Amino acid sequence: MITPAVPPGVLAGQAKMYEQAGLEGLFAPQVYGPPFVPLAAAAAVTTRVKLASGIALAFARSPFETAMAAIDLDRISGGRFILGLGCSIRSWSEGFFGMPYGRPLEHMREVVEIIRLIIAKAHTGELASFEGLYHRHDFSELQPPPPPLRTELPIWIAALRGPLVSLSAEIADGVMGHAIWSIRWATNEGPEAIKHGLARAGKRRSDIEVNLWPLVMINNDRAEAINDSRATIAFYAGMAQYEEYFGAHGFRKEAQRLQEGVKRGDYLGVAHLVPVEMVETFVTCGPADEVRKRIEPLWDVANSLCPVPAPYGLPAQKVLAYGGAIASTFYS
Repeated sequence: MITPAVPPGVLAGQAKMYEQAGLEGLFAPQVYGPPFVPLAAAAAVTTRVKLASGIALAFARSPFETAMAAIDLDRISGGRFILGLGCSIRSWSEGFFGMPYGRPLEHMREVVEIIRLIIAKAHTGELASFEGLYHRHDFSELQPPPPPLRTELPIWIAALRGPLVSLSAEIADGVMGHAIWSIRWATNEGPEAIKHGLARAGKRRSDIEVNLWPLVMINNDRAEAINDSRATIAFYAGMAQYEEYFGAHGFRKEAQRLQEGVKRGDYLGVAHLVPVEMVETFVTCGPADEVRKRIEPLWDVANSLCPVPAPYGLPAQKVLAYGGAIASTFYS
């Protein structure tokens, strides 16, 4: 389940409720602000449920800072933290955060290498320097911090298209399917990419967790659910870097039209251009029993699911209502 940065009483109540309901874990996303803050708040009021960044933007901060945040969260939570990383898109990394994006596959590989190195060895005094393509670290004056609770923290990588899915299976402990994955993509292209990555690393399928995030809008009024989903599709499909993905589903022209809204900072202004067929390709809408049945094939691929609503452009109360429908459908 998702636990965003919301007022403290709400966040604490949600975290406790989700743990009492028996959920396996909670994710906190990074849209703009870091996901570590709500996770720390959730850690303080829970004892069992796993806590994961879903996702932390890998290129938005120094890998050293990310590693230290991961160590701190693992300690605060008593060993319950999972570091979920994602690339996001070039315009966000370079434009919003002012950080280099480069070639995302080689950049992600380097970030994961550095984070693991720091978590394993920062406390031992063994670190000297790191010279990479994107990051250069001089640890000569590092005063060794206290040992981490765990010297090997699980790292999951979120991916949209095949090459990053494959890299995730190769170098990470888990693969997180992008929320905008269609069921067809998740059950056909996704497994093939995972297979290639595992083969490169000499790993077995049991060596990684595959966690999928299907977009679901549970509502007996299907037309309302479809209309409520349009803004989320406009948000993602309007990103130029995602055009090939939507084009592969037959929606290239629609994505190009939606990009016009995103480029002027007004994805909501073009949400009405999203056709019904496009919504239903990427979001499962309808009554609870029908939604449950339609996403059932995802279990042939996934070890775990995190069904999420399509939240963009909706008032908070409506997002909570859709989230409550997910909870009552899947977690009761």
